[in-house]
Amino acid sequence: MTEQHLHTGPVPTTTHAEWGAGHPRLLVTREPDERFVFDLTADLTTIGSSSASTLVLTDIDPSHASIHHDDRDEHVLTMIGDGTTNANLHVDPVSRGEDSEIMRSGAQFTAGPWRFVFQRDEFADHGRPHGGREGGWASWQKSQPPRPSYAHGETEAPKPA
Repeated sequence: MTEQHLHTGPVPTTTHAEWGAGHPRLLVTREPDERFVFDLTADLTTIGSSSASTLVLTDIDPSHASIHHDDRDEHVLTMIGDGTTNANLHVDPVSRGEDSEIMRSGAQFTAGPWRFVFQRDEFADHGRPHGGREGGWASWQKSQPPRPSYAHGETEAPKPA
């Protein structure tokens, strides 16, 4: 989804890709030497020490976090147990309230001794269109085509004009 320019290199275009494209995954580590990749293939991934969890790990709450692949083709992290996140999500230890954030490539969170990094190939990571960034550049941000309606079975994004 990028154009190649002779003198400037790749120029990012839109952020739309096919539903679930980009090989979404978690890089999971626990020091000193446990490392593996967990592919996010389900619409709901639960993380915890319970055998009912999708990703079962030791030394964390039975139900510690979840990742929901929503109808906008985003992966949304909800922390249920204690941990750190990019957005500093707040979990009330008394009421066990939840808070969520959309994950972009490189987003990190922790649960107990475990560290997670979300990865999705750049062409499919629905970050800012055309290579822009949040905060200060919005007035210069080129518009992109409307997001496809993934919920209605479209499997491919519209081609940029």
